[in-house]
Order: sequence, then C-alpha cells, then structure tokens
Amino acid sequence: MKNVGYRNAWAFLDEFRGREFEGKWPTVPEMFHITALRYPDNLCFHAFDPEVRFTYKEAEAVIERVARALIADGFRKGDKIAVSGRNSAEWALAYFSIIKMGGVVVPLDVSFKDSEMEKFISFGDVKGIFADRDKLNGIKSGIKKYSLSEDLLKMDGPTVAFPSISSEDIAAILFTSGTTGIPKGVMLTNENLVSDCFLTQSTIEFRPTDVIYAILPLHHAYTMMAVVYISISFGGAVVFGKKLAMSHIFRELKEGGVTVFMAVPMLYNKMIAALMNGVRKKGAVVYGIIRAMMKFSGAVKAVTGKNIGKKLFGFLLKKLSFENIRICISGGGPLPASTFRMFNELGVDFVQGYGLTEASPITHLNPIAAFRVESVGRKFPEEEVKIVDPDSDGNGLIYIKGPMVMQGYYKNPEATKEVLTDDGWLNTGDVGHQDEDGYLYLTGRKKNVIVTEGGKNVFPEEVEDPFQLYGEIEQICVFGYIADKALRREEIRAILVPSKELIDSCGGDKTAVEKRINEIVDTVNRGTLSHKRITRVDVVYEALPMTSTKKVKRGDVIEKYGDK
Repeated sequence: MKNVGYRNAWAFLDEFRGREFEGKWPTVPEMFHITALRYPDNLCFHAFDPEVRFTYKEAEAVIERVARALIADGFRKGDKIAVSGRNSAEWALAYFSIIKMGGVVVPLDVSFKDSEMEKFISFGDVKGIFADRDKLNGIKSGIKKYSLSEDLLKMDGPTVAFPSISSEDIAAILFTSGTTGIPKGVMLTNENLVSDCFLTQSTIEFRPTDVIYAILPLHHAYTMMAVVYISISFGGAVVFGKKLAMSHIFRELKEGGVTVFMAVPMLYNKMIAALMNGVRKKGAVVYGIIRAMMKFSGAVKAVTGKNIGKKLFGFLLKKLSFENIRICISGGGPLPASTFRMFNELGVDFVQGYGLTEASPITHLNPIAAFRVESVGRKFPEEEVKIVDPDSDGNGLIYIKGPMVMQGYYKNPEATKEVLTDDGWLNTGDVGHQDEDGYLYLTGRKKNVIVTEGGKNVFPEEVEDPFQLYGEIEQICVFGYIADKALRREEIRAILVPSKELIDSCGGDKTAVEKRINEIVDTVNRGTLSHKRITRVDVVYEALPMTSTKKVKRGDVIEKYGDK
C-alpha cells in the first residue's frame, strides 16, 4: 500500500520570522497580515445577496478600523466579544477584528433561542456582540451590540497601538453543541488555531487561486478552520453561502468559481444519490456503461495516479456545478466508503478527515495521493496518537497530543480534568485503531456504545452508516433498548424518518411507507453480523433534532423516544 510524505506548507514563514512575528507560529492577526503582504490584491471574501467583495488589502483595512473602534468603545485585551449570525463576509471581518484588538471571540450559534443566547453571554462573560439585527433585538443583557450588516463597515476609531498578542493568548472560546448543565466552552489559543491551520496543509495542497465555499455555519470550528483559516493562510478566497438548499448551492458554486468544496457526509450522500438516480433514469444499459467507466477511472487513478475522471464525466459534474471543483473535503461524521469511491471515480479528489472542537478541530486527513478508503485519515506532523485499553480487535479510546489541543474548558475545571491529562493528552471520547502508518480507523463514540447479549460492543454509528445510501430514509438514529428486563438484555433499536419522496411515492399511505422502511432494514440486517442487527424499528414522521452541522442529536432522540 503506497504512502506519501508530508508537505512543509509553512516553509515560507521563515522569510517573515523576526520581521513580522517571533517564535514558531505567527498569531492570528500576524498570519492575516502576512497574507495581505503576499497577496494584497487577491480576493479574500465574497458573498451574494447582496454581493460584496473584499481583497486582502481591503479586508485588513476593515479589520483594523473595527478593531480601533472597539478599543475606542472601551474594550480591552482579554475581553470576550461574541459573533452570531448567518454566514457573511461581515461575520468573518468581525471575528478577526475582535482578535486584532486583543479580544477573545465567542462564536454563538445563530439558531440559539434568546434565552439560550443570554445563558452563553452570561456564562462566557461576554461584554459585546456582533449579530444580525433580528438577533440583537432579542438580547436584553446590558452589553454593547453591533449589527453585522448595518454597523460593522461604518465603524472606525482613532489611531492607536494595538495590544501585544502572544501565541499563548486565548483567541476564541467555542461552545460545543447540545450543551446542558455547565456549558463547555473550548478555549483555543492563537497557537492552537494557527498551527492546526498549517499542519492541515501538510496533507493537502492549496493554491492562492483556490476558492473555498463556506456553506456550513461559521460558528462551528470545522467550517471556520477548514474554510476560513486555511484559505487566509495561503491567499485563497472564501465564498459565503447562506442557504443549505441545493438550488442555492449549485448557483453559488458556479457564480463564485469555487474550486474547493467542504461539507458534511449528508450533503455528499444527497448529491451523489441525486446524480446517480438521474443516470438510472436513462436506462439500465446507460447506467451500466457509466458505472463501468467510473470503475475504470477509479482503477486508473489508483494504479497510475492519473485523474481521467474529469474528462470522462465532465457532463455529469456540470449537473452538480462541480466542473471547477478540484477538491472535496468531508468531515463532521462518518462517510460511506461507496460515496468516497464514486466521487473519486468521477474525477473529484475527495478528502475525508477527522477531528473535534477540542483539537482546533482537525487532527487527521486522507492524503489525495495515498488515501485509504476505510480510514478517516493520517495524523499530522507534531501530533501524537495513542490507543488506550484496546480490545481484541485493537480498538480502544483515542488520545491525541499536539499543538492543536485546547487549553481546557472555560470556567469548568472538572470537565477539563475528565478529558485532558496533566501532560497534555486529550481523550477524544472516540473509539478506534490506527495502523503502522498513522492512519486512523473509527468505530464510534464510547458514550454511545451498546452492549448486546454475549458482551459484544456495538457502536450506533456503524449500524447507521449503511442507511446513508438509501434516499428513502431522511434520518436515522440508533441506540440500545432493554429487550428483556429480567435478563437486562440490550438490543438495537432504530428511529427512522422517511423522505418526502418516499411518502409521496406511496401516496401518503403510512402502511406502504413503513413496509418499504422495514424492507430496507431487513436488507441491511442481512448484510451485517448478527449482533449488529436492528431488532426494533420505529418510523416517525417528524424531523429528528439536529445540530447546525446536520448531526442528529442522539441524546435528545433517546430522551423523547427511549422509554417507549
């Protein structure tokens, strides 16, 4: 099995060290400034509805003006300032302005209710907030408020010396989704964020001509790092998408000239399913020919490294507005191997990754030239990974150590101690194993494990994974239930939400819908080991609660359906 070395994507920093920054890594503002020096006229931020464009030189000028205005308004180094709103260039400009003036940025989910927003503002000691006007109207706290669309670009202040910022200073506090009880605010330093940004590029080559699309929420660490931070580090452009609707996505990919697309598995699954369903409608013969050509393309790429898929399947890629896309990045959850393979066969270099907010968040990526389909990727340079308490298959708790690992949870030492050792090892809470080349293979989340009869451990994620390929199923959530109270025997239950297309095709007949859902479950069950088979199926017709990155909130589903 072939392997490839790491790229030193940060070698260029040597010419700026001692002049623009000191130490190993620049701070966040220093990184932005270095790129503005290298590529002042490159497009930095681009958004639609209304259309706005900023070059690096223009973006840095806005950031400095807003930072001066914040200092003039009384903010000082270390003050927490929140940003909450729909994806926009102004959102990103506010984010970097806060760090520039020495503040700590606190990104908050725009979908939070007013009461939730107040809770995080209070717990996070937030003294100011940038948000959309409608969100500001609901905030009753006596903090300073700035409208992203109405105020930000007008802000300015007198010339002032900006505070000195070090790599060890906290740059951002990110609250993890689904927080109950004491909130978990992940504290990330300038070094955490900048090192992760560059180490990520040890595996993927980005270019100053690249345009990356930001469609997932910016408050999430995955989007902020994989799109905004990485783009800024090499002089690329960010196109901000506002609606997670396929028609909008296709239009913005084309109009924005996007070359790098980052999304979650659900979106890729929907795209490839829609594309292949369109091919199927051309008839069995055409479908068979296309699939044979795809397999040939994949084989050529695997053996020779040559990508012939783009030329062979340009007509198909245009249907997804993917004709200019050279890299797709998937993260935030498990991706079916078949989806990974098909995009690669079509000529799109497909990269799967792994990480968590507590690690800034990216820790592993699959190299384009040496990907391993079943793996979530290879560890980065300067990163250590160990598997603790492995079972007979080598699967155990995954621990990570490196410059990207957080400083701890804000005002929550008890939670910090649970996941962070004194010598800097982070317990990810995930279970898996790694091979001799540093590639990681996930099994699931430790807290979600189901212990079936005979002591077999089953992870819901591995049971759910095959269902991603069935378009008739909109959502699935798997968890354990007590099948025999006397024996305390735990078995596997699935809550499934049918797609609108399936409901419509059945004329709204729930009996027919549920018959088809059960047929799918039976098909999946036959193809898996006996201890991983679903024994109880519940079809529901209301959407399951999801995070902003489109993960089902398993705890909320269990709370609602688990005792029935």
